[in-house]
Amino acid sequence: MKLFFTSLFLLTVSICFAQRQNVYFLKNNGKYVNIRDSADYIRIVREPDSASTLYNVIEFYLNGAQKLVGKSRSIDPPKYEGPCITYYANGLKQRLSNYKNNSKTGNEVLYYPNGKRYLLLNYPEKETRESEYRNDALIESCNDSLGNVLVKDGNGYMKSYDDKFNYVEEEGNIKNGRRDGNWKGEYRDNHITFTESYDNGKLLIGNASNRYGKTSTYSGTRGVPPEFKGGIEGFGRYLSRNIRYPDLARQKGIQGQVILSFVVEKNGELSDIKVSKSVMPLFDDEAIRVLKESPKWIPGTQFGMPVRVQYSVPITFTLGN
Repeated sequence: MKLFFTSLFLLTVSICFAQRQNVYFLKNNGKYVNIRDSADYIRIVREPDSASTLYNVIEFYLNGAQKLVGKSRSIDPPKYEGPCITYYANGLKQRLSNYKNNSKTGNEVLYYPNGKRYLLLNYPEKETRESEYRNDALIESCNDSLGNVLVKDGNGYMKSYDDKFNYVEEEGNIKNGRRDGNWKGEYRDNHITFTESYDNGKLLIGNASNRYGKTSTYSGTRGVPPEFKGGIEGFGRYLSRNIRYPDLARQKGIQGQVILSFVVEKNGELSDIKVSKSVMPLFDDEAIRVLKESPKWIPGTQFGMPVRVQYSVPITFTLGN
C-alpha cells in the first residue's frame, strides 16, 4: 500500500455522443490525452439511470477488458458515491471500495491478481472534504497469496506489497487494526529503505536512507505534500490578485477552466509547467504566466527528505455578472 501522494485534478476535454455519454482517454498516471492510441485506458461516463442522480462510470483497458465500474455525482472529474469495483487486466476483481462524498468509507476489500483476498480494511465514518486522502483505515485482515491468514480480527503480522506484487514493500505488527511496534520496508522505485516504530497507529519515529547513503529521521507522518505559503486559500488569493482576464476573451464572453501540471522542486521552485487542459491560447498563456511568477512553495517531503512532486491545479476564468 503506497503512501506516496500525487496531487492531480482529473479534468480533460470530453467527446460527446448524442449527449448521452462522455469518453475520456487516460494514462495510468491519471493524465488525460486526446487520442486513444496514446492512452492506457478509457473512461466512459453515462447519464444517470431512471430515478437516480448519479452518473454511471465505466473504465476499460485498451484490450476491451473492464477496469472499473462505479457511480459518480459529477461527469468530470468523477466524484464517486457508493460501491466502486476495479479489475485487473486479467478480468479478476482487484478492489471493492465504498465512497461517501468522494471519500472512502466503510469496508474495502483488496485482492491478489490470482483472485485470492489480500486485505480487508475499514474506513471509519467521518466528515471529510471531497477527494480527501484517507490513511486512517483499520486493518481487519490480511492473507498471503495462497490464502494463509496473516492478520485476523485486526491482530497479526502484516505484509504489504508493491503495486505489481513483486516484493514486500513493508511489514510489521498489527494490533487492534493499527500498526504497532516495529515496522520495516523498502520502496525500490525510490531507492528508500526504512525502519519505523508505532504505538496504536501513531508513528513515533522513523529512520530512512536512500541509495546515496543520505539518512533522515521523521515522526508523525511519512510524507508531507508541497504547499503554497498560505495554503489553498493563499494560493487562491494569489491567483485572484494576479490573473489578468484577456481582453478579447472578455469581449467575446468566453469563460473556462485551464488545467496546469507542474513539478514542485526540492527547493520549492516550480518547473515543467504544462497545459493539461486548454480552453483557448489566451487563457493558457495567462495561466502559465501567473504560475511562472508564483513565489516559491513549501517543498514536499517523503521519509523526512525533500522530494520533487508532480502537481496539478485548475485555474478558472469566470466573468462576473
